[in-house]
Amino acid sequence: MYDIENYYQASTIEEAVKLLKEHPHARVISGGSDVLIKIREGKMAGTSLVSIRDIREIQGVWMAENRDIWIGAGTTFSHVTADPLITRHLSVLGEAVDQVGGPQVRNIGTIGGNVCNGAVSADSAPTLFSLNAMLLIRNDQGERLVPIQEFYLGPGKVDLHPGDLLTHIVIPACEYEGYKGHYIKYSMRNAMDIATLSCSVVSAVDLDTYTLKDVRITFGVAAPVPLRCRETEQALKGMKIGEELYTNVKELVRKEINPRNSWRASRAFRLQIGGEIAARALEESIRLQGGDRA
Repeated sequence: MYDIENYYQASTIEEAVKLLKEHPHARVISGGSDVLIKIREGKMAGTSLVSIRDIREIQGVWMAENRDIWIGAGTTFSHVTADPLITRHLSVLGEAVDQVGGPQVRNIGTIGGNVCNGAVSADSAPTLFSLNAMLLIRNDQGERLVPIQEFYLGPGKVDLHPGDLLTHIVIPACEYEGYKGHYIKYSMRNAMDIATLSCSVVSAVDLDTYTLKDVRITFGVAAPVPLRCRETEQALKGMKIGEELYTNVKELVRKEINPRNSWRASRAFRLQIGGEIAARALEESIRLQGGDRA
């Protein structure tokens, strides 16, 4: 049984923003894979909903003239994974969102909802952090562009104010051109389970000198918000590709991440797994660029 006070349907961004201004306590809904569950459980009983499901402006993936890639917040996980631009330029994001729930969830759930949920276990978040994604947010006063690192404020808390609507995710060309990435999700089951720990690595290599030019490492479920391992990244830049690099990344990330004890896994276990999946994700990102272990 769903206890919903009012349901409003928006067909444009402007209409959605107007409805959110008129009903500041209403919740935005698109696929409903998170919101409807909370309503059914009584956590959001009696709330009003503004549906953005039919807003075509926030659906799909395209490349701007400056080669920035735009992803509509209302784009489903399945669409993201299968989109040719994602497959060609951002395959790491496609493989990340392809690990959300099961096929039914991926067919209705949206990447914008995944981000706005603020869950540290969100499969899209680590990769979007590693890609230095920007979030375009609209309200009745205009729009603002927010770095995703500034958007996550705490567990389940994001930088959205009453009347705000996330419309697009932007991946600047300079953040993906010349880079390859890999995402690893460790969970207690192989399917339809949230991450016990996850890691997304995006890297650029110099094959002439066989060194690591740049690397970005982000963990999910290793801190209250997705965690970029910036000290580790800095220490690894310029290193020769080989066994020493992968040994170092294991040791360094274990010093930098801060996972907690929970019924899913202990802190010690998460630290051990964290080093392993970071090294494997880095190795695969390098392999995708033509690099191998020395």
